[in-house]
Amino acid sequence: MRIAEVGDLAMLQLPNNKQTIFKLEADREYQTHKGSIFHNDLIGSPWGRDVETHLGTSYVFLPPTLHDLVRNTRRISQIIFPKDIGYILLRLSIGPGTRVLEAGTGSGALTTAFAWMVGEHGKVYSYDRREDMQDLSKQNLERVGLMDRVEFTLQDIADGIAEKDVDAVFLDLPRPELYLSQIHEVLANGGVLGTILPTTNQVSAFLRKIEEEHFDSADVAEILLRFYKPVAERLRPTDRMIAHTGYLVFARRMHTK
Repeated sequence: MRIAEVGDLAMLQLPNNKQTIFKLEADREYQTHKGSIFHNDLIGSPWGRDVETHLGTSYVFLPPTLHDLVRNTRRISQIIFPKDIGYILLRLSIGPGTRVLEAGTGSGALTTAFAWMVGEHGKVYSYDRREDMQDLSKQNLERVGLMDRVEFTLQDIADGIAEKDVDAVFLDLPRPELYLSQIHEVLANGGVLGTILPTTNQVSAFLRKIEEEHFDSADVAEILLRFYKPVAERLRPTDRMIAHTGYLVFARRMHTK
């Protein structure tokens, strides 16, 4: 049986699926507008049980998943959606020990996913020219205990990239084609480059530049996600779906003599 321990991330979930995430610490109290819960009452208890605040409001006590962490990212800009993040992680082959570089930190949703997946022995290198964005991303990573896996650089990648031979690169920038020669210098042979773009003309501009800069095996995709109402007697799609959020483009870095 899995039990909660000091230092674990914990999530309280209401029946309407509203969630709150925090780290378990001895002798601390978590306060909500529906009442307080003492951490000591949660530490050492099994995950998946119902817990009540001092006002009698019932929550489900769960360990948060990566999906939960991404959904609860505090933001001042549009984040990359979880449906896209899953495919990005797969295509960039992000796993334990991976060294991945991203440009365009934003609010840190993708940064969080990268940090979760690279494990203790991997590293995420994150570049952005906006200090407010990186400050928020750092707060989000500190909150979920992943800050030590990320190195932030407050700088436009046009001014240089310090890292070399990284395994993967992801660009969340308006004109990623402008940086392909730089990315070719820092990405390991055969490594994967990915980007997300909102319009087809931006994708076309990127594709036209790829071959000039010795990238190959390019493809373009968009992810559409439709949920269903989970009622056995009348199972049907929900009234709304998460359709177009961006075009995902991937290519491989070729070796040049």
